[in-house]
Amino acid sequence: MSSEIKKTGPTDMWNQRYAQDDYVYGIQPNEFLKQELSCLQPGKILFPAEGEGRNAVFAGLQGWEVVAFDSSHEAMKKAVKLAQAKKVNLDYRISTMEEVEFEENSFDAIALIYAHTGKRELNHKRMIRFLKPGGTLILEGFSKNQLANNSGGPKDPSFLFTVEELKNDFASLKILTAGEYETELNEGSLHVGKASVVRIVATR
Repeated sequence: MSSEIKKTGPTDMWNQRYAQDDYVYGIQPNEFLKQELSCLQPGKILFPAEGEGRNAVFAGLQGWEVVAFDSSHEAMKKAVKLAQAKKVNLDYRISTMEEVEFEENSFDAIALIYAHTGKRELNHKRMIRFLKPGGTLILEGFSKNQLANNSGGPKDPSFLFTVEELKNDFASLKILTAGEYETELNEGSLHVGKASVVRIVATR
């Protein structure tokens, strides 16, 4: 989920975006997430800022117990609809990354896929609390160099990532992969074309 904040407020903006019939980021999973999940034994996974549910539903199809949340009611409606169509059980909640609460050490994996929010460092460190010892964190998001592209993402550079920022955010984890990459996105109508992304895989 990208985050272009408007005066109406971020949740209002996302509700407007997700209210259309089409799945604006598509219904297929993110390719990096798909690749990384194939290396893990299914367990319980959390998807923060999950939007319309494409990644959460994919994980459910792979045998994961899935919990997801987003601030947008319209996103949740579409995620639930997609889960029902794919016959996947999905525990989807309305919350923000700042406010969501789970028991510590609850999840075998956490997937932050385009989860661009304010208070980046604080929110990332909050997510670590929910990850079990030995659990895996998977992140893909836009780098600050994405501002040169028109394939989606926030226009506020403070919402974009650098590898060093993320290494700092997740310094308490064992980082397995950390890098910035040029890729071609084809995710619905709003993530299309050349993109600059940062990817992190780490374990607790």
